[in-house]
Amino acid sequence: MIADFVKGKQLLQYPPDVQQGVRLHRAIDAYTDHHPATARAKNCLKPAVGAYSAVYTDIIYDHFLANDPEHFTAQSLETFAGGIYETLAAHHDQLPPVFQQVFSYMRQHNWLLHYRERNGIASSFNGITRRAKYQQVPATVPFKAFEDHYDTLKDCYAQFFPDLLRYVKSYLEAPGGAEPSF
Repeated sequence: MIADFVKGKQLLQYPPDVQQGVRLHRAIDAYTDHHPATARAKNCLKPAVGAYSAVYTDIIYDHFLANDPEHFTAQSLETFAGGIYETLAAHHDQLPPVFQQVFSYMRQHNWLLHYRERNGIASSFNGITRRAKYQQVPATVPFKAFEDHYDTLKDCYAQFFPDLLRYVKSYLEAPGGAEPSF
């Protein structure tokens, strides 16, 4: 959860299990960015959002994961989200300051649960367009691309996610791999 907010040598300020979690997150990001299904998904979005297609693809994958019956039911996703929020709250003082602010909003609006709903995705897209420095399109533009290419994007997720699970398993089984605590 905090990997995008931990820069450079700041990583060394965290316990080894958190460092491993940040490294795992970064490895997942790199793997995701280079997967052929992700390239296909980004191509669906590039006409609408250009270089920001990777950011939107990550959120779209979260939507499909939240709706993937092999991994979550509505109830199990709610329980999972609650557990994540509790864990983060228990370590609040250790979180990067910018993430502390993001976390407050994330928890208040239950982002993890709302990824399941299309209006939750629309809300996430609104947040991206508000914060994006170099993107000057309203959130309705990427959301329309999401809606127009929904089946293709869902297919990209279905091709990608089993490969990601295998990748993460092998990453964690590698020497020095340890499951992160948050």
